[in-house]
Amino acid sequence: MSKTFMAKPAEVQRKWYIVDAANRPLGRTAARVADLLRGKLKPTFTPHVDCGDHVIVINADKAVLTGNKLNSKYYRRHTGYIGGLKEVKYSTLMNTRPELAMELAVKGMVPDTTIGRKALTRLHIYAGENYVQVAQKPEKYEF
Repeated sequence: MSKTFMAKPAEVQRKWYIVDAANRPLGRTAARVADLLRGKLKPTFTPHVDCGDHVIVINADKAVLTGNKLNSKYYRRHTGYIGGLKEVKYSTLMNTRPELAMELAVKGMVPDTTIGRKALTRLHIYAGENYVQVAQKPEKYEF
């Protein structure tokens, strides 16, 4: 009888991946990035241990929103004051802050727990092709 493998936090091996979001749907890219951050694609995945990897997303400004989402989808937040609802169309958001659009999509796909919050600290998003983490030698992740 074989035993179920349970990863220990000290034994987790973290790798660096680079994901190119150019000409890919925003949501599908975010879903794959969330899986990498959680470590769900590893054979050693353990639900109660943070066994995810570091992910660098480049070309977030070239990500595509399918259908009519660019004009009909809104990013909404509330200031906490009466009448303090702020709305921004995704067409404006993708032109001004594409990193935020990608971050919000990934954040919605990561669990709202301490493991999910810790996983989001390993996410690095850039609008263009240049990134700072060259010394980590990230490997290109293919879909």
